[in-house]
Amino acid sequence: MFENFAKTLIYILAAYAGLGFVFAAPFVWFGVQQVDNEAQGSGIGFRLLILPGVTAFWPMFLYRWARGISMPPVERNPHR
Repeated sequence: MFENFAKTLIYILAAYAGLGFVFAAPFVWFGVQQVDNEAQGSGIGFRLLILPGVTAFWPMFLYRWARGISMPPVERNPHR
């Protein structure tokens, strides 16, 4: 039973990572400029550097790209 659970978990994580990479490749080349104004004119080094992070957090970036949100959220905490 535990083996089936472990296999299922691994398949789910692999599918998540696969979908993340499929999303990250076009996002890093085309969409990052729309989500982050500071990324305008960035080089290939920057794009390769953010590729793993975009792959991991692809649902957040998909939401921001689909909504057209270009500014990061303003922090509302006592340290601001």
